[in-house]
Amino acid sequence: MSQSFLKRRLTQWGSALLVACTLPACTSSKPTAEGIAAAPQADLKPRAVHRDDAAQDDAKKDERRQKAPTGAVAQTTTVKPESPNAGAATPPPPPRMAEPEREYEDSSAVEAAPMDEENAMVVAAPSPATLAGAGAAPKSMEFAKRAAPGPNKSMPGLPMRMPAQDRLAPAEADASHQGNTFENWKPNVFTETAKDPLSTFAADVDTASYTVARRYLQQGNLPPTSAVRVEEFVNYFKYRYAPPEKGAFTVHLEAAPSPFDAKHHFVRVGVQGKVVSRSQRKAAHLVFLIDTSGSMASQDKLPLAKEAIKIAVKNLNENDTVAIVTYAGSTRDVLSPTPATDVKRIHAALDGLESGGGTAMGSGMEMAYKHAVKKASGQVISRVIVLTDGDANIGSVSPDAMLESIHKYVAEGVTLTTVGFGMGNYRDDMMEKLADKGNGNSFYVDSYKEAKKVFETQLTGTLEVIAKDVKLQVEFNPASVSRYRLVGYENRDVADKDFRNDKVDAGEIGAGHNVTALYEVELVKGATESLATVRVRAKAPNGTEASEQAFPLERSLLRGSLEAASPDFRFALAVAATADVLRGNPAAEGWSLATAQKLAEGAVGGDADRAEFVRLVTQARALSGASARGR
Repeated sequence: MSQSFLKRRLTQWGSALLVACTLPACTSSKPTAEGIAAAPQADLKPRAVHRDDAAQDDAKKDERRQKAPTGAVAQTTTVKPESPNAGAATPPPPPRMAEPEREYEDSSAVEAAPMDEENAMVVAAPSPATLAGAGAAPKSMEFAKRAAPGPNKSMPGLPMRMPAQDRLAPAEADASHQGNTFENWKPNVFTETAKDPLSTFAADVDTASYTVARRYLQQGNLPPTSAVRVEEFVNYFKYRYAPPEKGAFTVHLEAAPSPFDAKHHFVRVGVQGKVVSRSQRKAAHLVFLIDTSGSMASQDKLPLAKEAIKIAVKNLNENDTVAIVTYAGSTRDVLSPTPATDVKRIHAALDGLESGGGTAMGSGMEMAYKHAVKKASGQVISRVIVLTDGDANIGSVSPDAMLESIHKYVAEGVTLTTVGFGMGNYRDDMMEKLADKGNGNSFYVDSYKEAKKVFETQLTGTLEVIAKDVKLQVEFNPASVSRYRLVGYENRDVADKDFRNDKVDAGEIGAGHNVTALYEVELVKGATESLATVRVRAKAPNGTEASEQAFPLERSLLRGSLEAASPDFRFALAVAATADVLRGNPAAEGWSLATAQKLAEGAVGGDADRAEFVRLVTQARALSGASARGR
């Protein structure tokens, strides 16, 4: 080989190497490996779920979505790029070689998720540099022009309109923590009472959405709008509702003027379940299904999940039993049913768990349910508790088949709780669907403190289901209420005609649980009649036929001012309003986070969770204000 030939060949190699090194920077603002690592399996790719075809995925859930006035349309959103709000507080993405290894079943798993322009299934906000070079910002990132703050007649001193620093751009929240997947729901709209006086929905006591949003805010980012579910914000907190004197639950009603619109009022519907003490509840058999795949390696995932289970075991009774199943590339029966008193053996099984491999969630679910169904009976609480980041990238069981098998086990008396951990590839959409289909609850744990709250109080303290398929129906009186809208509960919608159809699945209420919902209403001037009638329909835990109760919302429960309303009413309203603003609901466009914060501050009452919420609203105001100034 001549020297000149060798020189030409080396020059060609050098040019090729230069192109290879610079091409990723020209084509993407993120390392290619991040997109690959975030890509789910082909049959788990984010996809839009519309009302018209939802029956293919979940026949019963489709029945909940048939009510036309709400216009609720669900779609799954994968949040990819880093938030421009993060600033110096958010570390830069790791180099490509630093990406953790991910295992996939076939090449389809590493293909980039396609962009469906019509349904916007994958949202990827452009980088600031791209925006600078493109000239005008895209329409989705523009701010709506809002009127200057005006006087607030219902609560003097609170602004009626949203001040400039609280304006929330709809796009900035969808641009942080790549790989997390959430399901979008179109907010409920106002309904003319004369045309449709009935509003029907299923009870819900999930809280995952609030904890996820809290983590975003504490890390210096606004949460993705699709991650915010109003009802889960509101129901994260406890309210001082008196328990029922008899029966499974009672309803507490209250109404007061809106702090955001002088023409509107809010109505609060609070359902309180009966309390069953730890010593009185039935024996429990808990099967902990733990994700030990490679994606669970970080400290806020598997290590935190193991500590959470230890907290739960500590709070179980002597007649309770525990089993442990793990899943990664394969499933493993780690601990056969063991008395909760055998703490040493349970801890040893947990301490021996390590992360690694892919994620075959479906096969793990099958094994866990086979364990649980063996103990299920009218005298034993049998529950599967899934601890995972929700990511599932391998396995022969499709998501639809997994959901359908879960529903079959519900009929045999096994319920399901999902507990999410970590960020980066968190499948919030999958976690919510699993819990919904499994007649259980969905939680998210971001710290040891939250682990104690969920596993010491919310889980072990409310294991016993006191009522199942709980539906609420509010019938507004057209003579008193001209329009109404339910704030949140879009994914819990039940067709009015199915309220008394006991074959239609609904929500469950555990011992001591309370459920709160708020309506924004427009009253008829000069009316003196009652506002509405609230009906609750539910089955006994092992029953097949439902019973029904009715509670009138009398005019006497309408407060003359917001200050005259109970602290619980004002705090619930503050939380619901904050969530509606954070999710970018057009109906809350003129609402002020400053007003919500002041409402919450006046209703803290020494509660640590409520005080933390006030701090989070302060953070949200700062972030939304910074975002507005940055654009």
